[in-house]
Amino acid sequence: MIYRQQARFPQGFLWGASTSAYQVEGAWNEDGKGPSVVDMLSHPPGTADFRVASDHYHRVEEDVALMAQMGLKAYRFSVAWSRVIPDGDGAVNPAGLGFYRRLIDALVRHQMCQ
Repeated sequence: MIYRQQARFPQGFLWGASTSAYQVEGAWNEDGKGPSVVDMLSHPPGTADFRVASDHYHRVEEDVALMAQMGLKAYRFSVAWSRVIPDGDGAVNPAGLGFYRRLIDALVRHQMCQ
């Protein structure tokens, strides 16, 4: 039997994770967030509709702390523009910006900005 030696990740390999706003944030109708296409879709009974998702919106500090405990050094996230600019153009939602400010501040505190 031939065993292959497992390749190792190179020294300095950047471990990270990424998410999509609608898959993790939840809080689909809170703090002035406008509706998005995915918020309006109908879902068959027994399937996830992402209205709560993993509740990242309310658990952002805890989530980033857990990512840091896992040793992650980078995090790529998407922005829910319906949270930042609820009407699609015009006024910016301060609460929406506040969420992303809290997220970025937590990432900086945990040195996850590479």
